[in-house]
Amino acid sequence: MPLRKRWQALERSTVGAAPNRYGVVEFGTDGEVTAVEVGVVRDVLKEALAYGDHEQVRWEATQGRDHAERLAGEHRDRL
Repeated sequence: MPLRKRWQALERSTVGAAPNRYGVVEFGTDGEVTAVEVGVVRDVLKEALAYGDHEQVRWEATQGRDHAERLAGEHRDRL
């Protein structure tokens, strides 16, 4: 099941608004999921922005790394 949040453009303002906690991050192009990552959301977005590999992003903050890994596993199964 995809994350329920709306897609946002991957840009500096989006990174600045991201939480500084663990979570699942979905990257996409034209509304299609292209990658799922786990980590501190702001750090994951900073790296993605620096490399310029993705156009859109959405995330869900979690209670911790273990929860993020479990949730990401469910999302990766869809890819």
